Parts: sequence; structure tokens; C-alpha cells
Amino acid sequence: MGGRAQPDRKQLPLVLLRLLCLLPTGLPVRSLDFTRGTDNITVRQGDTAILRCYVEDRNSKVAWLNRSGIIFAGQDKWSLDPRVELEKKSPLEYSLRIQKVDVYDEGSYTCSVQTQHHPRTSQVYLIVQVPPKIYNISSDVTVNEGSNVTLVCMANGRPEPVITWRHLTPTAPNSPPAPTGGRGTGKSFWSSMGDSQGREFEGEEEYLEILGITREQSGKYECKAANEVSSADIKQVRVTVNYPPTITESKSNEAATGRQALLKCEASAMPTPDFEWYRDDTRINSANGLEIKSMGSQSLLMVANVTEEHYGNYTCVAANKLGVTNASLYLYKRVLPTLPNPFPGPGTGRVDNGSMSLAVPLWLLAVSLLCLLSKC
Repeated sequence: MGGRAQPDRKQLPLVLLRLLCLLPTGLPVRSLDFTRGTDNITVRQGDTAILRCYVEDRNSKVAWLNRSGIIFAGQDKWSLDPRVELEKKSPLEYSLRIQKVDVYDEGSYTCSVQTQHHPRTSQVYLIVQVPPKIYNISSDVTVNEGSNVTLVCMANGRPEPVITWRHLTPTAPNSPPAPTGGRGTGKSFWSSMGDSQGREFEGEEEYLEILGITREQSGKYECKAANEVSSADIKQVRVTVNYPPTITESKSNEAATGRQALLKCEASAMPTPDFEWYRDDTRINSANGLEIKSMGSQSLLMVANVTEEHYGNYTCVAANKLGVTNASLYLYKRVLPTLPNPFPGPGTGRVDNGSMSLAVPLWLLAVSLLCLLSKC
């Protein structure tokens, strides 16, 4: 609470006399009146603390002391701390006001009162609470699938904050469950128990260990430090998991000659894969009516005008620094249906307003009738 002021040498005898009058011989400044217990006052860091003390009459001699020495003796201020003042809202009040309380202010304060009848001391213990603050957290990290990952989150505060880890962005419906661990171990781990929603794990765990990380465990991780003093302090870490490509969709197609055609290939990978297209063993480039468009995890092979030479097998290749994979796709020939003859010949049936009619020459009817009459 700062040192006491250095009095002028001429005033030193007067100061000593006042102090002797205030603190009679044989009375320790830290002794307690055991009929009165120690009061605890809890104040948040940065707030103002008022330590209450009252005298019996105006003739009482009174002083405030702490572990560093005398703060006030009567109306004389001994402390050099500008944050400290007397609080006197009534003639008998002799309270101590401390503004912008900090951690080093915590401790025992004694109000010593010398009355006409007997000396009395009362003690107040000041407790300073500090909001949680994360002062060290892991940077964003990129690892290969199967590696072990340790995330660190350290925070301070009074009371000691509780650390909570949470996976914010599980990337698959079957994501592993939330990490679990034992309180006091300082570490938490992914567990085979729990649900797939990545529920938070609460405990005093500064370290989160992910053993054999998978691609589903990539994403943002949130560290939250909380105590009852104020709102929690929250920070995030992004974990990127690299893994080799896997073809997730390869779509063949069919097209008639003279039409457009499209072959589609998709792959899952981190980093994003590079695509190549092959016809037999020959790599295809965007030329001669063929065009390749690759966007992120998808690649398209487009044929502007299909000819007989375009039909057959194609190979889509996806690769990154961790691996390569491929898939076969086919462009089939589409056979167009034959259209009916709009001008039917003699003796053929045709549809006329939903009814069938038969066109037969008149001479054929006459010959048939003659043959029936002559019994031929």
C-alpha cells in the first residue's frame, strides 16, 4: 500500500507523540478484539473498496494500519498512495476508501481505536477478485492425418478460472465425441465415449491432446476461461488436417454425336487436389474441342461437339503432396430413336384422330369379290 511519508524533522516529536497517544504501551497494533471476528470484504479488481470503521465518540483516537505500516493516524495520512482516502459520512465514521483496487492490495487491515475507557481493534481482510484472462493459447496449426496434436490454453484469474475446450466445427456427421479427462491432470483427450456433437469438456485442463487426429477433427477449437467474477474470456484455435485425395464422385455420361458432353470428377483432400485427365495413356489438355475446368475439389471435362472419336474410357487423376488417386469414367454413345414415316404408303395403317383406318385399292377389292363368287 505504498510507504509512509517522511515527516519533517521539526515535526517528528509531534508525530511520535500523536502515535504514542493513539497506541498505548503494551498494545500491539495487530492485536484483535476477539469479541469481534475478522470481516472479509471481496472486491473485483479495478473497483473501489470501503473498509468500515466507527468510533464511540469524537474524542476517540483512531488509526488505520496494514502489513506495510500505518496508513492514517487520526487525520494525518502516512501512506503515499493517492488511491487511499478516509471515508467520513458521519462524525463517528472512520472508514478507509481504496480506489482502483489491485491484487497487491489484498490482505489484512486493522482499525485501531483508543477510547477513554479501553482500546479496541477491528480487522478487515480484503479479498481481491480478478476476471479470467487467457494469456497464452496455441497458434493455428496444420498437421497430417494420424498425428498427435496438443493444444495449450493458459489463463489466470482469482479465483482460478476453469478451462473449457470445445470443438466448434466438426466436419462430418460421424465426428468423434468431445474430449474428456480427469480434473487436475492438466490434460484432456478424445474419448471413444459420448455423442457426435463435440460437446464441451469442463475441467482445469490447460492442455487438450488429440491422439491420431482424423480429418473429421479438423476445424476451430474454442478455449473458454471462466470464473464467477465476470464474463468468460474466449479464444479460438484453428486445426487444419492434411490428408491424401479420395475420389468421392465420378460421373460417366452419354451423348449423341454432334451434341455437348460433360464428365464430372470430385475428390476430397487437404490441401486441395490438382486434377489431370487422361484418354488411354495420353494426358488431355484444353484443346481441340475439349475443355477442362477445375474448381476446388471438383473437375469437369467438357466436349463441345461429340464425334465418334470421343466415345470411350477416360481417367480422372487427383493428387496432392500426400498422395494420388484416380477413377475411370465413360462417355457412351446415345442412339436416337427412329421417327415414324409421316407419309405412309398403300396398304399401311395410320392413326387418324385416334382411330385406325386402312387404305386399300379398289381393284384389289373387285378381284377378291370375283374370286369368292367363282369359288376359286
